[in-house]
Amino acid sequence: MKKVELVFIPSPGAGHLVPTLQFAKRLIDRNDRISITILAIQSSFPTTLSSYTKSIATSEPRIRFIDVPQPQDRPPQEMYKSRAKFFSLYIESHVPSVKKIITNLVSSSSNSSDSIRVSALVVDFFCVSMIDVAKELNIPSYLFLTSNAGYLAFMLHLPILHEKNQIAVEESDPEWSIPGIVHPVPPRVFPVALTDGSCSAYIKLASRFRETRGIISNTFVELETHAITLFSNDDRVPPVYPVGPVIDLDDGQAHSSLDQAQRDKIIKWLDDQPQKSVVFLCFGSMGSFRAEQVKKIALGLEQSGQRFLWSLRMPSPKGTVPSDCSNLEEVLPDGFLERTNGKRGLICGWAPQVDILAHSATGGFLSHCGWNSILESLWHGVPIATWPMCAEQQLNAFRMLRELGMALEMRLDYMTGSADVVGADEIERAVVGVMEKDSEVRKKVEEMGKLARKAVKDGGSSFASAGRFIEDVIGESWGFK
Repeated sequence: MKKVELVFIPSPGAGHLVPTLQFAKRLIDRNDRISITILAIQSSFPTTLSSYTKSIATSEPRIRFIDVPQPQDRPPQEMYKSRAKFFSLYIESHVPSVKKIITNLVSSSSNSSDSIRVSALVVDFFCVSMIDVAKELNIPSYLFLTSNAGYLAFMLHLPILHEKNQIAVEESDPEWSIPGIVHPVPPRVFPVALTDGSCSAYIKLASRFRETRGIISNTFVELETHAITLFSNDDRVPPVYPVGPVIDLDDGQAHSSLDQAQRDKIIKWLDDQPQKSVVFLCFGSMGSFRAEQVKKIALGLEQSGQRFLWSLRMPSPKGTVPSDCSNLEEVLPDGFLERTNGKRGLICGWAPQVDILAHSATGGFLSHCGWNSILESLWHGVPIATWPMCAEQQLNAFRMLRELGMALEMRLDYMTGSADVVGADEIERAVVGVMEKDSEVRKKVEEMGKLARKAVKDGGSSFASAGRFIEDVIGESWGFK
């Protein structure tokens, strides 16, 4: 049997890299004719993902990694207030190196006696500039969207509004009616890039989506039936493959002895707590708070009377990845640790999120509403109270609340780095609400968790969708279509 090679180009960063690798593993498990090459673009700031990718490479012989060389002329980050604008330019600066690597892959495969052919380029949302490389080399390109179908609907609509000169993003502007999203969307929950100076860069990214042969989305039909049905009936949109949830159920980022010791401590503490009695607070790899906000969170938790597990991270002085807090006594209210830590609550830095959400003691989740976190919470039937901070998290939170009815509202429009401080009473109400044992939200989330698990099994909607993608790339490669 002839074999095919897929080349994936993920964005650096856990939220993009982890689901990409999990999807790659799923593909090779499904079909022994597929091998996958990951072109690894290094992050512009230090991360701890290298050992995670190394473990994948060691355990999966049909997945290989090629490091993309750092360009000599990288855009200076200090020139761009918007992280999204800088990041898209940073990725674009790697295009020449990526073209050289893929050209060599195509050349070596055509000269090989093993009949392995590079059949598709699968690019991340931020890597759509690489579509030009695929076109030059006559290779089909696909978009792997690590977010959801509602977000895809939003992005597909942006270029249309831009052409009509109808994009306005002031909070006082009218709500947008977006095909694929059930309720009109208020500007205050738009992706942050539309309001922080990145609007033109974001439109540029969005305008490339329709140039791909297909769009793979980390969602499932049962969760976003409205949007996915609309896409399937719109011949202007490339085929959409909902293949989710694509999550790392092994929490593979626990990759050092320090992390393992931290995990063991956390799980041991959870083992001693009653079922569904603990609210988990975690805000993603980039989520952090200033000292004033930390004190309000602590007061709200104490007022709530609920058991809690709090992944507390502080802003980095250099403005990069947040770090664990090394001076808890200084940032927390007087006596807070003595009254709560290890008794009614536990404060940690890094936390094994999937393991915690899977634990029977976890009953609620105060979250930044990153899409991976939402999928993990749904999978394990844990309801969310919303505290979005950046990227598309505000839109995720809005839809979880208004469209899906699977979250409780704390905030919808909080922004990282803002002067706004969420008060202790507001936090208390959110924590008490999300921990309600018989709430309608909890029932909906638990039911959707069952549907999520069914979707990825043999015969499920996402299993079938991934199969269609495999048939498409294999057939395209060998002229079967």
